Amino acid sequence: MTQEKSPLLITTGEPAGIGMDIVLLLAIEGKLQDFSRPMIVTADARAMQRRAGELVAAGVLTDTPVWQTIDIADDDFTADGFGADHFVKRVLTQGTDLESDFLLLNIASAAAVVCGQVDIANSAMVAKQLEVAHRLAANKSVAAIVTGPLQKSALIDAGIKLPDGSMFSGHTEFFMQQSHCEKVVMMLANQAMKVALVTTHLALKDIPAAITAANVRQTVQIVVNDMREKFGLAQPRILVCGLNPHAGEGGHLGVEEIEIINPVLQEFIDAGVDITEAMPADTLFTPRHLANCDAVIAMYHDQGLPVLKSHGFGDTINLTLGLPYIRTSVDHGTALDLAGRGGASATSLYQALVMANEMADKS
Repeated sequence: MTQEKSPLLITTGEPAGIGMDIVLLLAIEGKLQDFSRPMIVTADARAMQRRAGELVAAGVLTDTPVWQTIDIADDDFTADGFGADHFVKRVLTQGTDLESDFLLLNIASAAAVVCGQVDIANSAMVAKQLEVAHRLAANKSVAAIVTGPLQKSALIDAGIKLPDGSMFSGHTEFFMQQSHCEKVVMMLANQAMKVALVTTHLALKDIPAAITAANVRQTVQIVVNDMREKFGLAQPRILVCGLNPHAGEGGHLGVEEIEIINPVLQEFIDAGVDITEAMPADTLFTPRHLANCDAVIAMYHDQGLPVLKSHGFGDTINLTLGLPYIRTSVDHGTALDLAGRGGASATSLYQALVMANEMADKS
């Protein structure tokens, strides 16, 4: 394991799912060594050892990867803990075995982990992984967070709350609230395109009311800032979808473009940003336009993401823009039926690591 750069941290998420499987797959293939960085993985140490054995028995792994287990000390959770001069120095000093594929940060589960069987007793351990990841990323102890899949329903059923006391609703909301951000932006990316969303998981009937000048303005600003700061693009080229068919057809099919979206976009154009006014989505997502852009901003989830996923579902990843650190994620679920049995693909995790590494190098 190299120690040339700051580590990447992978959270394995729901222990009954494939989070550990896909880390082990990349490890045995030697792909975790591709990034010239130490790799820190959060998981229950006993569960990881058991999962590796199950995958070997199933013929998925030819051997058990090599890792070093690091236990969290009580003082790692003090006010001075999780700092580069404390936690990571200790971890990387202990993790000196260059033959190791990764460092396993042991976060113990409350109950025994059984492949494919979610136990809400282990939901607190899943939440602890996210807390640890946030702390390490917030103080620059790790270069980026790469999140594996979690079972949102299990955390809800276990009564796990977001920092503001509301129902747990996902990685994105957790990291946003922990970082005290007013807004973050979901972006999905693959080799074909990057698509950011003004609104995310809303019913179609609720989307027009959410397309406000403030929401559009914040979204565009976050995309511009992160394309510059985290992707290293001094002048990112951005295409923007209209809300309505044909971008409103001059007001005949809707007035949101005229009254809300384009006035905001004109502000950015006047400020020198390379961004379009609202374009019809059915023509924006064509090779001619995509060849000359760095990112697309879509107004809602199913306007942009079906097109993106049709161009590379297996290698698509999720990014959260607007955080004070880099966070990428796999774009698939826990696949409980595949855990410990084979059939899981590590492609999305690998691409999430590639993106996190590239962003870390440029930021």
